[in-house]
Amino acid sequence: MNKRGNICNKNNGQILNQDQVNYPKKGPREISTIQRNVQEDNLPSQYVEYTGRKMAIIIALVLLTIVMAIYAINAGSADLTVGEVVRSLLGKGSGTSQIVIWNIRLPRILAAIIAGAGLAVSGCVMQNILRNPLASPYTLGISQGAAFGAALAIVVLGAGSIQSSASDAVVINNPYMVTIAAFVSSMGATLVILLLTRFVGISPEAMVLAGVALGSLFAAATTLIQYFATDVKVAAIVFWTFGDLGRASWREVKILFLVSIVVFIYFMLHRWDYNALDGGEETAKGLGVAVDRLRLAGMLLSSLITSVAVAFMGIIGFIGLVAPHMMRRIVGGDHRYLIPGAMLMGCLLLLVSDTFARTIIKPIVLPVGAITSFMGAPLFLYLLAKGMKRK
Repeated sequence: MNKRGNICNKNNGQILNQDQVNYPKKGPREISTIQRNVQEDNLPSQYVEYTGRKMAIIIALVLLTIVMAIYAINAGSADLTVGEVVRSLLGKGSGTSQIVIWNIRLPRILAAIIAGAGLAVSGCVMQNILRNPLASPYTLGISQGAAFGAALAIVVLGAGSIQSSASDAVVINNPYMVTIAAFVSSMGATLVILLLTRFVGISPEAMVLAGVALGSLFAAATTLIQYFATDVKVAAIVFWTFGDLGRASWREVKILFLVSIVVFIYFMLHRWDYNALDGGEETAKGLGVAVDRLRLAGMLLSSLITSVAVAFMGIIGFIGLVAPHMMRRIVGGDHRYLIPGAMLMGCLLLLVSDTFARTIIKPIVLPVGAITSFMGAPLFLYLLAKGMKRK
């Protein structure tokens, strides 16, 4: 090889450049072995420590959620001892404790965990694909749209029955019809947001204003439904729109779990695409990411999981805004860790909020939507002020 990097043929003395040299080809197995060695053996120690710290945080969140769930099972108006709770979980408790644990507290706790995870993951992905830190199902009016669709299905289409008691104001007879109506209605808000992003290119603050306008529009439509309803139906719908986990049964928990797990798997499969999109739309397209398809699929799945949660439990605001921002501060913007981290933080926040709502002035149970709004509204104002100050 000479100084220019060219290679001399030993047989005839011909000078060959780098492109003319036939290097031995590597088979798929050899390439896989090389990639595995690069991935496993040659990783810098700083990178291993960097990723290990994030994994440790995620494992700590899992353990914290389990501990909080155990405490939530034992907390409530019915004074049950720890021994009674354990015996009931093992199927050996008394009749009353069995009913309280298996029919009331466990479905409620699981609903809090799954709904919190779904709303948080939706907010995390929306903030990425819309490139807007203020985006969430609640601030963009998607939750209000789902609430209108669910109210329409329950009151007008007869998918729910109205009770006069405060504990069971609305009983959902056809959860599939309610979910479909909530999804269709929430997609109206989603399409408006996508069109404004695609063709108008509005700023993040203007996008939130558009979300406020859409939320007001759907709230007005819900008010019209209430105006023509009877007094009992009006009271029931108002009670339902507060956001309450107490109406979730095992059937709703199963549906919510199936939808959430499918959406979560899709989001995790595209975690590298979301990382590429963080660098800008042109950068992502240069790396081979189908940005338009990724954005449309992300908004559709986020709207689906939001509509299911709202259809069964009412409007629960700000979980999708607070949880991603908290985890972005802790684990950074790498979506390999941000998506599961935000999911776990959403579980924990909604579980803590619901336990607080059940125990602060027991036996009265406060609506969990009010608790999450108290928690998320200050953060929303902070982010909005920070964005305006930056301009």
